[in-house]
Amino acid sequence: MSDTPVSEMSFEDAMRALEDVVNRLEAGDVPLEDSIKLYERGAELKAHCQKKLAEAEEKVAQITLDKDGQPTGTAPVHPQ
Repeated sequence: MSDTPVSEMSFEDAMRALEDVVNRLEAGDVPLEDSIKLYERGAELKAHCQKKLAEAEEKVAQITLDKDGQPTGTAPVHPQ
């Protein structure tokens, strides 16, 4: 298990780490205390991935299109 703080991971790194956690838990050969730590790490990784996806969706939602459907720039998601 990586010691890298989840908050510093890219989406791709967090997904790989989450897949590793799931694989280790599914294997069933991890002692109970380690399983609990893995589960907690997995929950943190899942939340981080969801946050990164939400941020990406927000950026995509900001893209504005012209009358021909071509990107013209970005617009604030939350106009002030």
